[in-house]
Amino acid sequence: MRATGKKGLRVVEAGSAVVALMRDPDDTKQVFRLLDAMTSGTPAAFREKFALSRGGARLLERRPKVLDVLQDRAALAALPAGSVGRAYLAFMQRDDLSADFLVRASAQTPIGARPDDVGNYIEMRLRDTHDLWHVVTGYGGDLLGEAALLAFTFMQTYSPGIGVLAAIGVYKADDPDSRRLILDAFARGARSAWLPAVEWEALLAEDLTTVRQQLRLYDPPCYEPFYAKDLPPGGLFGDRAA
Repeated sequence: MRATGKKGLRVVEAGSAVVALMRDPDDTKQVFRLLDAMTSGTPAAFREKFALSRGGARLLERRPKVLDVLQDRAALAALPAGSVGRAYLAFMQRDDLSADFLVRASAQTPIGARPDDVGNYIEMRLRDTHDLWHVVTGYGGDLLGEAALLAFTFMQTYSPGIGVLAAIGVYKADDPDSRRLILDAFARGARSAWLPAVEWEALLAEDLTTVRQQLRLYDPPCYEPFYAKDLPPGGLFGDRAA
């Protein structure tokens, strides 16, 4: 029996996921475990906002599978230089990632298996476009970039689990520039266009700089990446100054 503080919140499991993630920030399945432990599906207000938005309404009508498009590397490579799709492909190749990596990481959570069909589609689309968000925001796949994107994502989704992870990022940032990057990501997420309902399939061939302007993202931030492999023993529990 799982300890529950309120409906949809499993306190012990959420805490366990946070501890595991701090020990190994690359253990992505713990992110989905935390999100599942802190929510009981896509909030009704979020589903309504998505359905009432112009892009969201079209997506729910057509139900395109963005993952299929993002897995077609030959098609992405054929897109114009400087396009969103080419930048996405370069990001994935640089960090040796695959488009279905997050699908595998979320395999133990109910994404795609809940009775709420609309909520399932939205959750899967958010999962499958996560790395596209990296590309358009300019936050890398390193620990600081992930923390900044989590802060940005929280302001776009108000997901409590994402908020917890973003708060940990702010707390564990050990220098003013790193903390400023994450805090600025909160503000950036609040003032940009609403990315959950963006029809990315139609933007992959478009110029990345132009798309950033259209989405009110503008120039990406400059920062020094910091990777999980550079952490001391103990992960985020360790002392980087030691």
